[in-house]
Amino acid sequence: MRISKGETWGLIPARGGSKSIPLKNLTAFAGRPLIDYVVLAARASGRAARLICSTDSPEIAARCRELGVERHDRSAALGRDETPVIEVITHLLRDLAGREGAVAEFVALLQPTSPFLLPAHLDAAVDALAADPAAGSAQTVVPCPHNHHAVNQRVIADGHVAFRFPAERAQAYNKQRKAPHYLFGNLLVFRAEAALAQQVPFAAPSLPVEIPFHHGFDLDGPDDVRLGEALLAAGLVALPHLS
Repeated sequence: MRISKGETWGLIPARGGSKSIPLKNLTAFAGRPLIDYVVLAARASGRAARLICSTDSPEIAARCRELGVERHDRSAALGRDETPVIEVITHLLRDLAGREGAVAEFVALLQPTSPFLLPAHLDAAVDALAADPAAGSAQTVVPCPHNHHAVNQRVIADGHVAFRFPAERAQAYNKQRKAPHYLFGNLLVFRAEAALAQQVPFAAPSLPVEIPFHHGFDLDGPDDVRLGEALLAAGLVALPHLS
């Protein structure tokens, strides 16, 4: 497979079969279809030479046409709940390589459920990956809240609740004694060759790009629509590229 060195593509995985919200990727969010947010952020960045949406939905495809985003058809088999995203990535890259002869060195996975992506996040992730030829990917991360920290997690068994890691919790019993942990933010950029070779999108080694906590917001269910809109209304998140 030939690689176009230094080139970046934006890949938007947007199937139509969401269970939590029907056609979630098109759900209305703060006055726009949800999918618009990552498209507009990537376009404002200017780093992606192409924006390609992998979808099985005619409705999503129609919105992509309105936004000027390329459509790449995926089969029903690649749109199931249990389909790993690496299968979608592999299908798209191998198909385009076969038809066009080459694929971009870097691919940004633009998930529509991350509407608080900023152009600067994409810039920083691409720059970090380009600066380290040994890295397989770069991902945005946010600080893990104290109450969500791994050593604070519980399990329930036989009707009783207990710490998942009791020995570690005994040592790190307060915020000051816990090692910093991080959660996934809102963006992954990977080297196409590394992701295909390792068959994982978070190709190793992966570089961290820390972003503010609220920008890691993920819209999964109906309550998240109201929560995300409240974050915007309160000024806890700003999206200046949309104004």
